[in-house]
Amino acid sequence: MRDEKISDFLARLADRVPAPGGGASAALHAAQAAALLGMVARYSTGEKYAAHQADIERITTETDELRAVALQLAEDDAAAFTAVTDAYKLPKDTDEAKAARSAAIAKALVGAARPPAEVIAAALVAVEFAEELLPIGNRNVITDVAAAAEAARAAATTARVNVEINLGGIKDEKVRAELVAEAAKVDDIANRAEQVTAAVRKEITK
Repeated sequence: MRDEKISDFLARLADRVPAPGGGASAALHAAQAAALLGMVARYSTGEKYAAHQADIERITTETDELRAVALQLAEDDAAAFTAVTDAYKLPKDTDEAKAARSAAIAKALVGAARPPAEVIAAALVAVEFAEELLPIGNRNVITDVAAAAEAARAAATTARVNVEINLGGIKDEKVRAELVAEAAKVDDIANRAEQVTAAVRKEITK
């Protein structure tokens, strides 16, 4: 996926195939958020920003790392969802086969819920970076901080439904609780992203 042209990826996304789908899209939203924040950080260097040099350098490094993580999650999500569709195709002609199929489906659903749960965590980190860059970043690219916050919000809200769709088939209560807890963070992420965007809009319309 990382080596595809955007047009080729979108063609696959539009095709009647199980993956990539919404989960991969959520991860790419997070990757775009990280990339935008990295760009803002790179525009916030030099003498004018010397007081924040250490923070800017850290944000640059860590948003690059976050971008790589999010891109990997897009690939992981596509692979995990393919594993779910493969599990559903297993034979169920005997009681033993049915039991094996059910176990495989349950395992695959856990695997499918993991990448979007991690995307939610990545989106939270992106929003935190947006909040940190908002007061110190180059004002000429301040709208890109809002764009990053909105991309992170889209990542989180999209990932949440991809976690929730898998919960019904997950029987392990500990795993379910972990996933529910991760999904529960999304409203806060969305609210914080909205506050970043509101602050940017207020500044640019003065």
